[in-house]
Amino acid sequence: MEKYYGAAVIAVLCVLILFIGAMKQKAEALTTFVLRGFVGAVGICAVNEILKNQGIDVAAGINPVTVLTVGTLGISGFALIYGILFYRLL
Repeated sequence: MEKYYGAAVIAVLCVLILFIGAMKQKAEALTTFVLRGFVGAVGICAVNEILKNQGIDVAAGINPVTVLTVGTLGISGFALIYGILFYRLL
């Protein structure tokens, strides 16, 4: 009977260690997403200001959709947002 308890404890510890490893990877991905979203929002503000100073009437709004796009895609999402805006300008 004691063998079964020992095996159960080892199994529970293994599952716990796997769970902790999975949570660490998810936390890292979430941190990266939030950092990209924040830097993207700051970048959108900066590019909007630069374009306004150049006299170009194109400005991306900072809203949940743009932050999610930049947070998910990174630089590609940033370029996508301004690419769509410039395409509409044509």
